[in-house]
Amino acid sequence: MRAGPTPRTFFETDQTFSAGGPNHLHTKQHQHYQHYQHYQHYQHYQHYQHYQHYQQHQQHPADHPTAKEHIMRSFTKTALGLTTAGLLVAGLAACSTDEGTSSTPSSSSSSSSSSAEATPTPVASIPALTGVDTAVLLDADFAAALTSLGLTPGTVGTATLEEGSLHFPITGGNVDYYDPAEDYRPYVQGNIEHEGSGFSLTAGDTVVELTNFTIDPGTSELFGDVTANGESAATQVKLFDLYGGTLKPLQMDGDNAILTGTTVHISADAAGLLNTTFGTDAIADQLLVGIATITVATK
Repeated sequence: MRAGPTPRTFFETDQTFSAGGPNHLHTKQHQHYQHYQHYQHYQHYQHYQHYQHYQQHQQHPADHPTAKEHIMRSFTKTALGLTTAGLLVAGLAACSTDEGTSSTPSSSSSSSSSSAEATPTPVASIPALTGVDTAVLLDADFAAALTSLGLTPGTVGTATLEEGSLHFPITGGNVDYYDPAEDYRPYVQGNIEHEGSGFSLTAGDTVVELTNFTIDPGTSELFGDVTANGESAATQVKLFDLYGGTLKPLQMDGDNAILTGTTVHISADAAGLLNTTFGTDAIADQLLVGIATITVATK
């Protein structure tokens, strides 16, 4: 039986297939060897890179997010921008009811500035409020109480009364919203101004006007001026306390953010002043006035 050809390695070549003779064969073998070396080096380099990447990911996983993590981070960044209006309006609605009370509208800012820590950067901010209004749907029991006392409510200045709600246009102010998870308090700061509007209570010849409301979202209080028969009785005294425990989810109407559900209650100062002016004791501290709806222009 005729013997078959001898098996050849990767580097061996039959001379009958080399037109250049032995020297050419030697050259071809050398080239093949070089190619093999380059291939081996490339393979080792690829394996080394993969190993290095694996080691870095094991030691510092946060520096090497997965595709899912990358998508979630992008989504979170986008969602933060979309929810900014909601955070601010929540502050305008006086949601930070865990803070203490104060006697002046600027107290929330002054109390925080007295802290030894530097003021952090707010999560969201509206530096200049331009509208639109704060509306209070009068509670039926409050209206009944006014009737029993012979008091007739009315509007002052640019305020309007529509379908049982008093509307007070927002004329200025600002709001900063800080991260509630941090220690900085109050986490909602600023003021919402309603200059040139208000409401009146009339009994016979006595007319009391409550005007120029200023909401302090940091303390959940509303301040205002009081006049009796045209004479100043108090300036920026606390008139109402605001509670956000019954707030409804944020709604958007175009560029306007709307929050409703904050309850408005007569403060102890306002109750005492009204009782004295009208010669009664029927106006109780924390009497529910109504439910507020705050509409804010976000642009």
